[in-house]
Amino acid sequence: MKISQAKAEDLDRLMTILEDGRNQLAEQGIDQWQGDYPNRQHIKEDIENGFAYLVRSDDEETIGAFSVVTPPDHSYDQLDGKWLIDTDKYRTIHRVAIHSNHAGHGYASQLFESFITYFQDEPDVDSLRIDTHEDNKAMQHLITKHGFKRVGTLHGVYRENEESYVYELVTKN
Repeated sequence: MKISQAKAEDLDRLMTILEDGRNQLAEQGIDQWQGDYPNRQHIKEDIENGFAYLVRSDDEETIGAFSVVTPPDHSYDQLDGKWLIDTDKYRTIHRVAIHSNHAGHGYASQLFESFITYFQDEPDVDSLRIDTHEDNKAMQHLITKHGFKRVGTLHGVYRENEESYVYELVTKN
């Protein structure tokens, strides 16, 4: 698996992957991403800010996408909970999707292992943060399987009446 920062010319590819992710969630009856989030403008801004990444298989086929947001991440301004550590040296993982054509091959787990390994060696990162919809049990399992601890809940941040569970992994002791 190879990870590369997305460029402006990757916008359509990113949107295709995220729309496939939206469809996968809908097929599972999960209301996450069923509104206007994430939209083309979000992803364009991710690319412009250097937050968006593409995931490729070893044979160079694009299989997924994600974003890593630098602080401050205002998505968490209304966190109902408490961080494991009080720091402004964190990164937030958002908009993770593996295309349905590549599901079931362990790519999501490999991706999480890559995040963690990379950021454990980054001196300016003390923790990783992530959230997911209350009904997205598969993502919740993936997150906790890789050592993240649930630290709180977001109420209506992405869409009215929607709850998301928030997790953190301390990368430095």
